[in-house]
Amino acid sequence: MNPSRRTGLRAAGSFGLYAALAAIGLFEGRPVSAQTFNATLFQARNLSELLRMLGGTTAADSKEIQITAPDIAENGAVVPVAVRSQLLRTEQISLLVEKNPDPLVASYQLLEGVEPDLTMRVKMSQTSDVIALVRADGRFFMARKDVKVTIGGCGG
Repeated sequence: MNPSRRTGLRAAGSFGLYAALAAIGLFEGRPVSAQTFNATLFQARNLSELLRMLGGTTAADSKEIQITAPDIAENGAVVPVAVRSQLLRTEQISLLVEKNPDPLVASYQLLEGVEPDLTMRVKMSQTSDVIALVRADGRFFMARKDVKVTIGGCGG
């Protein structure tokens, strides 16, 4: 089969699938836009400095924020972390690795209607707390999880 024909058929099939899902209401084709990231936030050296930059002063601990990460990471270069917020009107989720040279790992502004459930892989230089900072309904909340980073999986 001709490669350009194959590409054309694949594109037509994808369009047909999305059109069918949209027709039955399972897929809403809403436009998504990327904003320029705020480089200043990534210069924050700790949680309180980041809070100040975001316009807050304190963050309350919340059981409505779940951090899923391994208790022991055998490879600090790729540590899987998931953050889920069950707080109503979640507007922003930021993830920090407290003892990294640059603690802020990611910061997401969420549009209304987006499910606040994120998964990523982060780099950890050493054993540290992973902190999820969530802004919901104009207030800040947080959760933390200790992740132990071992060298070669030796438990050290």
